[in-house]
Amino acid sequence: MTALPEQLQSAVDTALRRFPQQELARAVTRLIIRYRQGEAATTPILVTPVDAAAYAGYRMPGTYAAVRSALTEIARQLPDFAPRSLIDVGGGTGTAVWAATDTWPSLGELTVVEQAPEVVALGRRLMAEAPRLRETVWQRGRIDPAAEAPRADVVTLSYVLGELPETTRAATVRWLAQSAGLLVLIEPGTPAGYERIVRARDELIGQERAVVAPCPHQRDCPIPPGQDWCHFSARLPRVGAHRVIKEGSLNFEDEKFSYVAVAGAGALGVEGSGGTGVVAGRAANRVLRHPVKRKGLVALRLCTGVDGLAEVTVTKRHGADYRAARDVEWGEEWAPSTPGHG
Repeated sequence: MTALPEQLQSAVDTALRRFPQQELARAVTRLIIRYRQGEAATTPILVTPVDAAAYAGYRMPGTYAAVRSALTEIARQLPDFAPRSLIDVGGGTGTAVWAATDTWPSLGELTVVEQAPEVVALGRRLMAEAPRLRETVWQRGRIDPAAEAPRADVVTLSYVLGELPETTRAATVRWLAQSAGLLVLIEPGTPAGYERIVRARDELIGQERAVVAPCPHQRDCPIPPGQDWCHFSARLPRVGAHRVIKEGSLNFEDEKFSYVAVAGAGALGVEGSGGTGVVAGRAANRVLRHPVKRKGLVALRLCTGVDGLAEVTVTKRHGADYRAARDVEWGEEWAPSTPGHG
């Protein structure tokens, strides 16, 4: 499971205790209704201190789990990448900064761009509990493709594309990638969220960006439109105030997400901003669903680097590959040692 860092969990619990439970419940209900509408946000969603706190309690654990999971997989494909700077655009309370610094200890120059003042205020208070994050720069601002492009070794945009007008999404994606060494886009793991990601991916490939993850190739997504969607899952515990807000009986939940990460200009080898070297590797194959594990065999649904979608069965007679298949999980790379096993 992927839990919030202890310092962050404690800070969120403290922030939530400032408000009566009924106020938080009403604010969470408003958020749920807003998210389920699935419409672009024409006005700020989080405008009061209780809105910001409810958002932090309700969404930060799941968002952290998804971003951390995606970044961990990206880092596996870029083992020599040691970024120094990060800009989180539309960053809310700064969840992606926490996840990124846990992934890449080399990060030192941290910036969050967020328009809602109450959200910025809360994000600052949460980061005050972590010494290495206290110098994070918070910039009040909207997403504006006409402005100077964010320039950093890593630029992130998580759970934001769906809140933008559809007519501005392509321009926003191009703007974000313009000066980014590595651009990471994350959306909910729904058919609509995946559709936004695959459109962004197409736009970025058209701009000659190299796909790093999750895709094992640079070609069109092989999933037939309308029949399925590419998404992954991160399990997280429900603890503290988060469990109270969720009002669920289970002590865990699964956060579903879709994502794409691309490296800057160039095919597979690029130079990140600030001189950081990025060598964009790719998975040999990506596991697209929970592997089916039965006695003596493992069945894998894969997106492959050569043949598109594939169903692969690995049995005991495959030796080391079978042992590896017993351990592989949904969303991870599958790289068999013997040709023909994926």
